[in-house]
Amino acid sequence: MIPIKQVKSHPEIQEMLQGLWDEEHAVTPKRTYNLVELFAGGGGLAIGMEQAGLDSILLNEMDKHACNTLRHNRPDWNVIEGDITNIDFTKIEDEVDVLTGGFPCQSFSYAGKSLGFEDTRGTLFFEMARAIKETNPKVFLAENVKALSTHDNGRTLETIKAVIDELGYELVEPRVLKAIFYKVPQKRERVILIGIRKDLAQKVKFHWPSPYKRIMTLRDAFYAGELYNTDVPESDGQTYPQRKKEIMDEVPQGGYWRDLSDQLQREYMGGSYFLGGGKTGMARRLSLNEPSLTLTTSPAQKQTERCHPLQTRPLQVREYARIQTFPDNWEFQGSKNAAYKQIGNAVPVNMARALGHSLVKLLNDIESLEPDEL
Repeated sequence: MIPIKQVKSHPEIQEMLQGLWDEEHAVTPKRTYNLVELFAGGGGLAIGMEQAGLDSILLNEMDKHACNTLRHNRPDWNVIEGDITNIDFTKIEDEVDVLTGGFPCQSFSYAGKSLGFEDTRGTLFFEMARAIKETNPKVFLAENVKALSTHDNGRTLETIKAVIDELGYELVEPRVLKAIFYKVPQKRERVILIGIRKDLAQKVKFHWPSPYKRIMTLRDAFYAGELYNTDVPESDGQTYPQRKKEIMDEVPQGGYWRDLSDQLQREYMGGSYFLGGGKTGMARRLSLNEPSLTLTTSPAQKQTERCHPLQTRPLQVREYARIQTFPDNWEFQGSKNAAYKQIGNAVPVNMARALGHSLVKLLNDIESLEPDEL
């Protein structure tokens, strides 16, 4: 363990020591706040927002298995399956307080000179922007991969900022949040964009969620304790071919391909053996004493191996779900591979909940404004 005095100057560590997590998680909505969620996937963001007290009035998702998951677990949710380009958001009759979604990151065309709303046509960000324009929420949250901040030498993010301004929203300076600070046993990073409508932005302030008091590990995910009341249930999972299993048997907990004998390294890596770079995800066995590496859409991809710490097999579906902090009673629909995909693409539930409480606090502050301030 690292002595606390060596790291207590780090802002995140200082926040952990101040311990505002419980206080922030006690924040509840002053009234019903309506939420529209785009690109909802298997429900990670939606569950977190629900736990924070927000009410989903519409969720859109294109993947049929993910839609079946949402409907199966929450029959009362209004899940609209299909391409977002076909949805007319002006038909929503209720007031929309908050809109959320993780739009897939794409390059934009820079043919137009203004780099504004119309120039992003044909991208999924444009569809999210259109939904914001048509629903006019008080606040929105967009999340994306960390790489969005540097995508296309920063031009993608600059375009997004210009469009948000054009839509009439003040963008809180985007942050890359590390999931490990929000009671998630996984080293996952996401860039979060929060926009507040300009008529409200000068009167309220968004407060980023405080970190949890400690870092969760795979041990917390798989065994009864602070994160879950029971050990992880048995579930479906991928398996290794015989020879791969024999090689993976030789990798120690927390190790990877470089921990194999030179002969096995050459056999396992093939031509990659002679290439540069660490390739630290290859033949990777996770460690119970650390958070998991970022989950992908499959636990047995050669570049991003996610082998169980103690048994020589890929992580099972329920293990995957726990690393993303899904409740054990959240049942994924579709094939085993469809379940892995839904989980791997999700926002970790506990991180989503922490953000949800921050949004509720912001909406409560808006609600408290005097009529002449609105």
